[in-house]
Amino acid sequence: MQTLTVSTRARVAMIDITSAVAEAIRQEKIADGLAVVFVPHTTAGVTINENADPTVVRDILTEMNKMVPFEDGYHHSEGNSAAHIKSSVFGPSLTLIVSGGRPVLGTWQAVYFCEFDGPRHRKVHVAVR
Repeated sequence: MQTLTVSTRARVAMIDITSAVAEAIRQEKIADGLAVVFVPHTTAGVTINENADPTVVRDILTEMNKMVPFEDGYHHSEGNSAAHIKSSVFGPSLTLIVSGGRPVLGTWQAVYFCEFDGPRHRKVHVAVR
């Protein structure tokens, strides 16, 4: 297993970690199999989406903030309920097909770390089998 460190600079962000995930897969020296990308945090997640047009990420974050606003009468005492909800929507993990030692992704796809309670230093685990 490889562990990546992601440092975020904003309260919410989607950071393209595709290259780092691909490098973690390469280091495991497994030509064909599956890679699980796992975020061990309750206020962050991971997803796959378009990386060609940065306005897609902006639109995703804008709409998520509309659907799950930061302030909405939540009861959680830490004040980050919106981050927990957004994390649950995106999920803590994804599975990638590995072929030829590389992740199989579509032409416009990228792996994104999704921050919902930043800025922070986060971990992302990549396990290949």
